[in-house]
Amino acid sequence: MIFTMTKLTKFLIRCRMTGMVSNQIMLKIIKLSINSANLESETFNLLKKELDNLQFEKFLLLFSKNLQTKYQAINYLDEAYPQMLRTIYNPPALLFFSGNIALLKTDCIAIIGSRHATDYSFSCIASIVPRLVNRYTIVSGLAKGADSMANEEALRFGKTIGVIGSGLDVAYPANNMMLQRQVSRNGLVISEYPEGSNIEPWHFPQRNRIIAGLSQKVIITEAQAKSGSMITADLALNQGREVIAVPGRVGDEFSVGCNKLIEQGATPLLDFNNI
Repeated sequence: MIFTMTKLTKFLIRCRMTGMVSNQIMLKIIKLSINSANLESETFNLLKKELDNLQFEKFLLLFSKNLQTKYQAINYLDEAYPQMLRTIYNPPALLFFSGNIALLKTDCIAIIGSRHATDYSFSCIASIVPRLVNRYTIVSGLAKGADSMANEEALRFGKTIGVIGSGLDVAYPANNMMLQRQVSRNGLVISEYPEGSNIEPWHFPQRNRIIAGLSQKVIITEAQAKSGSMITADLALNQGREVIAVPGRVGDEFSVGCNKLIEQGATPLLDFNNI
């Protein structure tokens, strides 16, 4: 499929590449664009209010350099942008991508779990994925542990989307770069962060809101009591998605989160044929 970025997307990329414009400000720029006669001028007026003087001067300097990315992107208003993602709080204004962007318009289901996932997660994922790929695109976070297991297993049977918390030129962990490239060739990798972005701790909860937002359902295989998977589960519930938890042994460190979710009303996954 031939994809052409819109003029608005290219303008938003220039703003984002400065590193001075947050996602929420980007959404305000998009709102301005709907009825704008001169978007650049109106954006500068907006940023004068949103940034202090030194920040605004730095933005102008960086913006004048016309920073570019080698990756393509879509913005919130584009036809390719998934409707389900538009409905979440603070939806990504821009999504940089590598791969088949049409996958964003398919029915998606997320499979996530602990970064320290055990063989129990692998066994569950190996059983779940073949039963889902004819109906759903598998979404996960290309992270260490269960996420990588889900993305890798999905590649064997169907299509998958990897949502990452860094620029598309970075893999985290670094030894996942080969898998990330495979997903971009045979599926789709997306990020709201432009290339060259440093990996920050708060990027991962932000990434998790996208994973949940893309998906009709979120399956959690293993999770500690306090973990990124539990954050994603909370986000999914707040977004009205169904959360499905794989029950585990009572007292097992990596099943405490799933068992707690089931206790709180999440759907227990008791039969892999019944998803």
